[in-house]
Amino acid sequence: MTFSANPSVPTDITIIGAGLGGLTLARVLHLNGISSTVYEAEPSPTARAQGGLLDIHDYNGQLAVEAAGLMDEFRAIVLEGHQAMRVLEPDGTLLFEEHDDGTGGRPEVYRGELRQILLDSLPAGTVRWGHKVGAVRALGESRHEVTFADGSRVVTGLLVGADGAWSRVRPLLSAATPEYTGKSVVETYLYESDTRHPATAKAVGDGMMISLKPGRELFAHRERAGTLHAYVNLEEPREWFDAIDFTDAAAATGRIAREFGAWAPELAALITDSDSAPTLRHLYALPSEQRWERVPGVTLLGDAAHLAAPNGEGANLAMLDGADLARAVAAHPGDVEAALAAYEQTMFVRTAETQGADADDHTMQDLMAELHRARAESTPNNAEVRSTHT
Repeated sequence: MTFSANPSVPTDITIIGAGLGGLTLARVLHLNGISSTVYEAEPSPTARAQGGLLDIHDYNGQLAVEAAGLMDEFRAIVLEGHQAMRVLEPDGTLLFEEHDDGTGGRPEVYRGELRQILLDSLPAGTVRWGHKVGAVRALGESRHEVTFADGSRVVTGLLVGADGAWSRVRPLLSAATPEYTGKSVVETYLYESDTRHPATAKAVGDGMMISLKPGRELFAHRERAGTLHAYVNLEEPREWFDAIDFTDAAAATGRIAREFGAWAPELAALITDSDSAPTLRHLYALPSEQRWERVPGVTLLGDAAHLAAPNGEGANLAMLDGADLARAVAAHPGDVEAALAAYEQTMFVRTAETQGADADDHTMQDLMAELHRARAESTPNNAEVRSTHT
């Protein structure tokens, strides 16, 4: 177990999960003179790819970066110009275009590079790799025991579940489990698109491209070196996807492509011309009213606490959760329960506000309808909403 270097915070702190939220927690604790240990199931920081781009918002994620004292390092990994956005009709008609003038508040960075910044900011040995949680149990008096798959164990006075959607810590606090949202995503990649897939590269533009119709959505991000990373969203029951053999890349690609056969060729090419095998990801969410009564010595952050369907906020909220929890611990020396109560109240309110905003916001279909109306009302001098094809 790991004990605080700050004598006013005598408890040991165990963090399960070395994602962005758990690492932000460890970093901000470290800045406050409080040590912690992060246990991660992956065998090393490079054991698997860390996903594509994240937009880190100035109203939540960047606040966490500031709390971690890493804004200079963060700015160094921002992809300039990638806040641009295009919205296209399935037939290729350009409905909306916004260029990146450098003043936006949602800069794009690679998840893996952001994670590495956080890892590099921690004292050596803070993260223990290759520690997959097998079981957790309460011992009483606010203490918990974590048993790992290799048989090793740790007893801790503060246990934090930062272990994502299928958290092994969550059952200590809540019986809630993630449920399928009714939508899944198929990921594809087109490499060197400017020379190998020029029409699709032009359609996507410099940042993000959106095109959709009911039950079918295409999102694409331009990454470095002309890579186009596409997210093909399909609203279907899990059984629909079970009937597709994703071990046969050609067959799976063909089946998904048939759902977009009427779309413009430059958009359908995000599927048909993929340079990678299609990767299927089912989307899950926790109940929107997910809450729990205060349980001594344990809490959750990020997706472990409030998993939602992808909305651009997940990584941002996880990092802000981590920063808030660390600051609460530092602000309540010697009283972990007061720290956890303060943190959870803040986190619950923020989660409710975010979910409420999602419910109140227009759906993507509503957005498309608004763009149609704006296009119909636009004049030739309208620089933002256009009716020309790409």
